[in-house]
Amino acid sequence: MNSPNQSDVIVIGGGPAGATASTLVAQQGYSVKLLEREPTPQYRIGESLIPETYWTFKRLNMLNKLRTSHFVKKHSVQFVNSSGKLSAPFNFFEHNPHECSQTWQIRRSEFDAMMLQNAQEQGVDVAQGVRVLDVLFQNDRAIGVVIKNAEGRREELLARVVVDASGQSSMILNKFKLREPDPELNKGAIWTYYEGAYRDEEPNAGATIVLSLKNSNGWFWYIPLHENTVSVGVVADFDYLFKERQDHATTFQEELINCPVVKERLSLGTQVAKVRATRDFTYRSKQAAGNGWVLVGDALGFLDPLYSSGVLLALKSGELAADAIVEGLRKNDTSKELLGKWAEEYFKGMNRMRRLVVEFYNGFNFGEFVKCYPHHKGNVTNLLIGDLFKDELDQVFLDIDRMKSKDM
Repeated sequence: MNSPNQSDVIVIGGGPAGATASTLVAQQGYSVKLLEREPTPQYRIGESLIPETYWTFKRLNMLNKLRTSHFVKKHSVQFVNSSGKLSAPFNFFEHNPHECSQTWQIRRSEFDAMMLQNAQEQGVDVAQGVRVLDVLFQNDRAIGVVIKNAEGRREELLARVVVDASGQSSMILNKFKLREPDPELNKGAIWTYYEGAYRDEEPNAGATIVLSLKNSNGWFWYIPLHENTVSVGVVADFDYLFKERQDHATTFQEELINCPVVKERLSLGTQVAKVRATRDFTYRSKQAAGNGWVLVGDALGFLDPLYSSGVLLALKSGELAADAIVEGLRKNDTSKELLGKWAEEYFKGMNRMRRLVVEFYNGFNFGEFVKCYPHHKGNVTNLLIGDLFKDELDQVFLDIDRMKSKDM
């Protein structure tokens, strides 16, 4: 039996990745302590789920909480090209007539609180208002953390495995200089919220809409949330969005002029939040694990938000890491090799979504591609819904390259 300062697993960070990893390990009877710096879940961006999250939610016993929540149901996604032409709704149910094809548009502070409560209900010791000051190492092995607790006292907490789910400021990512930026996806975003803006009729009232700018330099997201609120933001190259521009609010209004469909939709509503901005979206870690430690979620990497893959990748990395941790604890083997055994396949899946993002920014026409290769329609759909971890999907990109070479 572990002492109060000793756990099987310590998880740093209470976002979706940390909550997932901690819950799935605790379900197997191991002692898990989750440390979250904030006393209550804070505002975060990343509000649109994609269908493949369903299967992790099922393992987490989260589905009933989501079904009975007031989150807006999402059945589809639509695209608007630079000429303002709206595509037909991309209905998930047509691809797979199963409950998993309906997902949600979430408010992250509420969603993260639900995930933490769910973790507690399944045996995770959740401590909020706790700041992790350092990760403890013995030689090259992580053995615990140093914290400042809610009362301001320093403590050492020991564990057989440390999971770093602390986001982009990850201690381990920075300690070992593991961050690799993506030179092709050096993007930024500026966003805000409107109340009372235009919504489509059901069943597409909860659809995410991706709208290209007239000059094709970027795109807007348009995400309907509950309480008649819409999340709306513009994503573009860092230099275009931030260099030689005025303040973020002015840039946002200038880009609305560059996207008349969004401007018209918002004309019916009122801005109800400040304009926010973030930079340097896409990066990944050189490795997912070491002896006694694992990275998950944004500590492991982040991909451009185009296809709303952020929460999916957080959940999936948390799930895969948890399964490896449970195996390692059973075998008394918490080596880098075992704790990171899932990383190669995970990065393959992330790379498939990344390639889809890059092709979008390069102006590739997926409609024309499906016309030329109709047998790939299901595979392209799998990529868009987040079903990324299948080797047969790689044939899509071989045929994209073949089609592009014919056009040259």
